[in-house]
Amino acid sequence: MHGRSFVAVGLSGLALTCAVLVPVAFAAQAVATAEQPGASTGVANAQPSASTRPNPTVPSPSIPNASPPDAATPSPQPTAAAPLLNSDPIIASIRSKLGDPSLRKGAHTKDLAALEAFYAERSGPPVWITPMGFSAKAVEVFNEISKADDWGLVASAFDLPPAGDLPDNAEDQAKAEIKLQLAILKYARFARGGRVDPSSLSPIIDQTTPLLDPKLVLTEIAGSPTPDRYLQSLHPKHEQFQRLRQALLKARGDAEAAKKRRNQQEIQHILINMERWRWMPADLGKVYVQDNVPEFMLYVVKNGRTIHSDKIAVGERKYATPIFSANMQSIVFNPEWTAPPTVVREDLLPNLRGGGGFFSGGTSILRQHGLQVRYNGRVVDPNSINWTSVNMANIAFTQPPGPTNVLGKVKFLYPNQHSVYMHDTIRPNLFTPTVRAIGHNCIRMEKPSKLAEILLAEDKGWDAKKIEDLIDKGNNTPVNLDRPIPVHTTYFTAVVDDQGLVRTFADIYGLDRRVAPIVGGKVIAAASDGDDDAEATANFAPAAKQKVRKENVARGGIQGLFGD
Repeated sequence: MHGRSFVAVGLSGLALTCAVLVPVAFAAQAVATAEQPGASTGVANAQPSASTRPNPTVPSPSIPNASPPDAATPSPQPTAAAPLLNSDPIIASIRSKLGDPSLRKGAHTKDLAALEAFYAERSGPPVWITPMGFSAKAVEVFNEISKADDWGLVASAFDLPPAGDLPDNAEDQAKAEIKLQLAILKYARFARGGRVDPSSLSPIIDQTTPLLDPKLVLTEIAGSPTPDRYLQSLHPKHEQFQRLRQALLKARGDAEAAKKRRNQQEIQHILINMERWRWMPADLGKVYVQDNVPEFMLYVVKNGRTIHSDKIAVGERKYATPIFSANMQSIVFNPEWTAPPTVVREDLLPNLRGGGGFFSGGTSILRQHGLQVRYNGRVVDPNSINWTSVNMANIAFTQPPGPTNVLGKVKFLYPNQHSVYMHDTIRPNLFTPTVRAIGHNCIRMEKPSKLAEILLAEDKGWDAKKIEDLIDKGNNTPVNLDRPIPVHTTYFTAVVDDQGLVRTFADIYGLDRRVAPIVGGKVIAAASDGDDDAEATANFAPAAKQKVRKENVARGGIQGLFGD
């Protein structure tokens, strides 16, 4: 993210690739040593495919001793398809045992369906279990899942079968295979952010986890020569996720040595933000914009490197800026502004219905802010409307382009259900405070013309002079992008800089406390003001909060000036 010379984190370590059988003693020893922290952070040769990739076709088993029909022999009449032939008793037992309530208890419905489909098509032997116990590749899986804590997960969440067991019969072997497969699918889901639906944590979180098709996971890991690395590859590839992981390993090492409260809080902070990266799209875009709300900063990233940054102001807690991703479609120069429903409901109507006008309305607020009234799309005299009875669904309040327009000179549109966009402002003093949670939920930036210049240079090859002309002469002039540019509005309260230091930001909307239980622990309070480590936290001081609120109130009539 910041500093942002995105460097890939390498993997090291020896992966077992042989398909030999593992004696019981060796398997037990391998699992026992799996608790040691692993330094491997690389990516497997076999990577998980996108969820849209079709499943490989499994060839039907051939029929022994079958020979082509003699040319003189009439062709047989079509018959109903025969059931899949399979002589392996373990596979048959697996199909039967998948209906066992004791094995299905607590398992994800989609995982069970994937297992049923996978083994219905499988014609060979089981994937992991053999007559001599679990295979060498299975031990790699055991070892990797046991190191889940090193990846920000919780190893105890995965119910693994005993690695050193030697099942006595086909039924026990089937149970062991199913149990390991369920653990693999759960790991795959958790690695991709599936521990929780993020949108269930808060109305302002509008994110969907990039989960893989569980049947695809089963197919790909079964065919991988290094299943441990395949599991590693399921985690986010984003630079910041990898940096946070390294910071986690270091913080845990420091915590073991120092046992300080600060270390535990830092660990939880890192885990929370690693989880947020699991909710991000796997592909952020070749060129994209990131608005990090708690940091009050905007970044333009191209090919993994930050090429532009700018200060932003976001919505105060009452009008919190939502967290989501959408594609920017157009940029409008000298835009017209239409008052959103919250401004109409909370600021305009109370004044219009409060007295002073022809129909008991205070229409002076409209003149004060240069607002026009449109009834069914037609500009009308606001004094001709009975504001106490009019159907507001037919009314719109617009502000034409000009020096007092609250959107300033430029707005950036990326259609979304929240009616949120980025725009200029006529109040440059918004960017002086360190804490910039002010007004309504649209994002305001300090240097919008520079952002427009960069994005249109990328999209159309335009120079700075072209942008200057549009700013000087445009009148609600839209410029549609040829290639939509992703805009990611994020809520990262911890990032790792180029020096490997963890930087933290205030949890302005109180969302960290909602994620903390998901990552496996109770909420750890920030250090108190008297704590020697208090300077390491970045929480709001009460005075800072109060100062922001007073500034909003002091503006009078319309609080937040319509989101400006």
